[in-house]
Amino acid sequence: MRTLVHLSDLHFGRVDEELLGPLHDLVHRIAPHVVVVSGDLTQRAKSEQFEQAKAWLDTLPGPQIIVPGNHDISLYNVFRRFLLPLDRYKRYITDDLEPVYFDDEIAVMGVNTARSLTIKDGSVNKEQVAAIRSRLCDLDRHITRIVVTHHPFDLPAHADKDALVDRAPMAMKAFSECGVDLLLSGHMHASHSGSTAERYDMSEYAALVVQAGTATSTRGRGEVNSFNVVRVEHDKVEVDRYGWDMLGKVFSVMSTEKFMRSGNVWAAHTDGLYAAGL
Repeated sequence: MRTLVHLSDLHFGRVDEELLGPLHDLVHRIAPHVVVVSGDLTQRAKSEQFEQAKAWLDTLPGPQIIVPGNHDISLYNVFRRFLLPLDRYKRYITDDLEPVYFDDEIAVMGVNTARSLTIKDGSVNKEQVAAIRSRLCDLDRHITRIVVTHHPFDLPAHADKDALVDRAPMAMKAFSECGVDLLLSGHMHASHSGSTAERYDMSEYAALVVQAGTATSTRGRGEVNSFNVVRVEHDKVEVDRYGWDMLGKVFSVMSTEKFMRSGNVWAAHTDGLYAAGL
């Protein structure tokens, strides 16, 4: 089994400082095999915000798979937005926009969906899909394939479908051919886990989508600060959602969802969702 801590939408520049210490300590206690950060490390892509994000991330365990989000591209500086869109991200965080982690149980690949031509939307292109095929398609079947993006490939039922990453059907076709199991994302500041079966009608294939809320931002959009702990086995995934307890000043498990794989189809386990403490 492999354990991933899935953080997203940190938004340094609009961070609730009270959360940083407890989150740091809890991540170390969980002792994940991989820490995943699915974008929006900063609020406005400023140098000092990237410096703060980098300093805090360096206190967490590794390896780390980090991808940028739309907030990591300058919004108001037109020159920097269009000519140097991720220059500061690459300078302070990592110059690898599509990082990978492989071991004998999991393969985790980050894909950059942030684009300078849109304010908040994201996209994948043909070159990125080709890279996914090259890196993931030929792996042994027992290795669980995980793709990390900022923008989601699936959404809760109530969400605006415009938030989906552009060219999602093209990428989903590659995912089905490569047997991609798990799609981790953020962007919405809302937690969600589920199968892609309802949105994408693909013969004998459905991936598992896990979306994280905002771990540390003050912009909660009606949901408490939260993050995911994803426990991966070959045919089973458990997703623990940790939320911030404002009275206890700790992150605690709020819910757990269980998913099983049959062939290339992931679906919720019949007893898979229960609220913590019930």
